[in-house]
Amino acid sequence: MDRLIYTSLTAMRGSMARQTAVANNLANAQTIGFRSEITRAQAAWLDGQGMDTRAYGVEAVIGADMRAGTVTATGRDLDIALQGDALLAVQAPDGSAAYTRRGDLQLSPSGLLATADGHPVQGQQGPITLPPADAITIESDGRILIVPPGGDASQPQEVDRLRLGTSTGADIVKGLDGLFRVRGDGVLPDDPDARLIARSLEGSNVNPTAAMVEMIEASKAWDTQLKLISSARDLDNASASLMQLPS
Repeated sequence: MDRLIYTSLTAMRGSMARQTAVANNLANAQTIGFRSEITRAQAAWLDGQGMDTRAYGVEAVIGADMRAGTVTATGRDLDIALQGDALLAVQAPDGSAAYTRRGDLQLSPSGLLATADGHPVQGQQGPITLPPADAITIESDGRILIVPPGGDASQPQEVDRLRLGTSTGADIVKGLDGLFRVRGDGVLPDDPDARLIARSLEGSNVNPTAAMVEMIEASKAWDTQLKLISSARDLDNASASLMQLPS
């Protein structure tokens, strides 16, 4: 009966992985620029001498759904919504290059431009620091224009440009921190054709209704495997009873 028990056990692990991913998606249904995680199950055959008699179910997160979320106009100068498959370059906590779709940018007291979750935004020369200004404008091509204190509003000055890359054709992976990285610690080249929508935000692309259905399916799959393990135990007890010598 060990075949049935271990096969069901691996299927239960897959259900747990699926539930974890779906729960994370639901928790980020309102997170700006969030990309839902995708899980996939596949059969993993045991290698060894003899015939292949066991195939375990393995389910894990394989990537992110890169479909765009809903864009909403906010009117806030530092809000941006990336178009297409563009990605905004940021600095990860360990100092490495990373990318995000999150566009609710914030300005620290020192003038450092960062995402709302604290990752410094990268410009052409590194992290962007803006001087004091009466007005800040972010153009559709990523250029950052400011009006210096007391300056002419009709003649803004360009201080930097957001680094925008594209995920098309690139081998990118999504980390546990929600940031995208190029596999092998690579860097995306700047894409001059990448565009953004100013004074707008892109919402999460999670479909809460579909995620709830997926959560129910994963829960039912867990219950099914639990019943199979219970059946295997009953069969094992029945076999042991048949082998007992009469008293």
